Amino acid sequence: MLDIDKIRGDFPILQRRNSRNKSLVYLDNAATTQKPYSVIQSIENYYTYSNANIHRGVHDLAQEATQAYERARQKVQEFIQAPSEEEIIFVKGTTEAINLVASAYLAPRLQEGDEILLSAMEHHANLIPWQITARQHQANLSIIPINQKGEINLGAFEKMLHKKVKMLALVHISNSLGTINPAEEMIAMAHKKGIPVLLDGAQSVGHQPLSMQELDCDFFAFSGHKLFAPTGVGVLFAKKTFLENMEPYQYGGEMIRSVSFEESTFAKIPHKFEAGTPNIAGAIALGAAIDYLSQLGMKRVQTYTNHLLEYATEKLSRIPELKIIGQAEHKSSIVSFLLGDVHPHDIGTVLNEEGIAIRAGHHCTMPLMQYLGIPGTARASFSIYNTADEIDFLAKSLLTIRKIFS
Repeated sequence: MLDIDKIRGDFPILQRRNSRNKSLVYLDNAATTQKPYSVIQSIENYYTYSNANIHRGVHDLAQEATQAYERARQKVQEFIQAPSEEEIIFVKGTTEAINLVASAYLAPRLQEGDEILLSAMEHHANLIPWQITARQHQANLSIIPINQKGEINLGAFEKMLHKKVKMLALVHISNSLGTINPAEEMIAMAHKKGIPVLLDGAQSVGHQPLSMQELDCDFFAFSGHKLFAPTGVGVLFAKKTFLENMEPYQYGGEMIRSVSFEESTFAKIPHKFEAGTPNIAGAIALGAAIDYLSQLGMKRVQTYTNHLLEYATEKLSRIPELKIIGQAEHKSSIVSFLLGDVHPHDIGTVLNEEGIAIRAGHHCTMPLMQYLGIPGTARASFSIYNTADEIDFLAKSLLTIRKIFS
């Protein structure tokens, strides 16, 4: 098992108290995770000792910065078990990664009447780029239905796979429901029809071991800030065969091979997709976050966060009038719920007074909430530094809220 006391000591923000002198109980990890000392230190070290632009300089600082940046790329490759580091592109986050694929891969290939296949539980980041791309090319979005437990209807999905479908874009783990979708099975089904697949891994990358070779998705997107790294850095994994046949997403410095006033040629992958000066410190810090998780072991991380999910589900289910939204058989460490007629924002506000940080609202999944017939939920999401005692405190506070509003 993980040494939770030691892990909690690695995260300085957990020592803070709110304006009412209440200890922080941070249960908003699906939105962003907190950062350990080692990640914070990696940013400080870069700016203190190695700050320079990368790839072109011959001086020591530039060489050191370049080596650290490219080593971070190797760490990502190893962490997600990608076949090649050339398939790892640094971006700002999941949103930019998906926009890159929509613009650089799909848009040039999309024709009138084609379809893009999405599930009913997609985050706006994995909906709006496809929505806009479809509109620009007179194509259509097709939505895979889900049941009331928050699970994909695989029978309906299989019937939706046909030659007009040019992309399946699927969330790996729902940020609103916690549902773990059967990604490997769905990817295999899509590939049998020649349909490429993008997997939104924003929620899965920090919770379970991943292998791009086993998943076999064509594109995989995630954000560093949900992996104990800073905001503003993320990754697009894409198979080499796709990248080599895609035009750059942005143009400028860093991504060129040669330039004249008449024409330009572009660098090899992955650099042709990394225009301009990248978030060097962010990439290095992402590498530090991967080091931290790798030392813990992703299987142990998964086991522990699954334990928290089971404990929280059992504890919150005892509360009268509390309804858990999303009860899929396979879930990750997210519990979304409603409490009688109490508005989710009121729940979040009162919990905040006790030092408990949760999320309340539609969680950037407005179509999903409309599909379920609810305005939003309160959401508690767990990570490696959370404890059963914190879940007990959450449950106790929710009982108090129920009394207050009744």
